[in-house]
Amino acid sequence: MQALETLRTGVADFGKDLRLNLQAVLDGASVLDLKQRWGVAVAVAATLRERELTRAVVADARAAVGEDVVDDALAAAAVMGMNNVFYRFRHLVGKEGYASKPARLRMNRIAQVKGSKLDFELFSLAASALGACAACVQAHERAVLDGGLSDDHVQDAVRIAAVLRGFAIAYDASVDSRIDSNPAVEKA
Repeated sequence: MQALETLRTGVADFGKDLRLNLQAVLDGASVLDLKQRWGVAVAVAATLRERELTRAVVADARAAVGEDVVDDALAAAAVMGMNNVFYRFRHLVGKEGYASKPARLRMNRIAQVKGSKLDFELFSLAASALGACAACVQAHERAVLDGGLSDDHVQDAVRIAAVLRGFAIAYDASVDSRIDSNPAVEKA
């Protein structure tokens, strides 16, 4: 967790809980195995579209679990970025006419994973939790549970999503507050 550790040290004291929570969800006790934890973290970081956080999470994930997990997690984030908008719209509008129309969205990557299909569903669930798409969250949660994972797996994955979201806010606010208090400091 070398790259993330560098970011953790850049979070001001107001974000201490997030610094500690980040370490706990990635290194602490969890029902998620190492590939699941890092895959969820990569999918979440990419979904958050926080470039510096994504780079750090991807670098540490590559070192911990390898390229296939990272590739699947990035694919899950990208596909959910599309699906969450489309299916959330359908849900929010609530008109049967939209629901009966074909989506016409390519999603072949979901069926062509490099690692575990079940883990890909877990990565998609975490990304969809951030995307706030009820239909996607429900579909991926069902796939994860039907595949043999438990409610504890789901909760741990969503906990990682929540912590990374809060950490991203704390990190950016820490950087911004340093810039605001010292005009000579520029944001990277």
